[in-house]
Amino acid sequence: METSMHHSVDPYDALPPVPAFTLRSDDIADGRTLGVAQRSAIFGRPGEDRSPHLRWSGYPVGAMSFAVTCYDPDAVTVSGFWHWVVHDIPASVNELPAGAGNIDGKALPAGAKTLTNDAGQRGFLGAAPSPGEAPHRYMFVVHALDVPTLDDVPTTASPAWLGFRLVAHGLGRARLTPVFGIPA
Repeated sequence: METSMHHSVDPYDALPPVPAFTLRSDDIADGRTLGVAQRSAIFGRPGEDRSPHLRWSGYPVGAMSFAVTCYDPDAVTVSGFWHWVVHDIPASVNELPAGAGNIDGKALPAGAKTLTNDAGQRGFLGAAPSPGEAPHRYMFVVHALDVPTLDDVPTTASPAWLGFRLVAHGLGRARLTPVFGIPA
């Protein structure tokens, strides 16, 4: 059931402000509908669960690593839904190819670590909102961090636990927020 507040809240507004930098993609764009590649086949609908290409620039001097997250604040839960969570991306990397979020992790740079998403998978899960809900927002965010690794984040940590470290070590954020909904 749709509520009028559904899309008014931006969870990043509740965090301490940090400078923005630029995120571009060959596959996704702000406010645009996700393509089939970034949708999920988890419930038998067309989808490829392929993470989008991402390229970032203009990040703060002093960035020693990056994290990439994809979060749906509009999932019908009290906690939203984490689709993809990667950290310890080396500072020398400013681009991930499409499919970097594959569960095998082969397209991620050396050293990058993927946490389990809210479906229990260590990779990218595409969009799969329930039919009839207003289109959900999928917040793809690159976080520039002031440490080379987040060694204090265990591989069993939840995305929310990593979120504390992203705030503590955040120098800047770059964002793209495509949308996707399925008509009733």
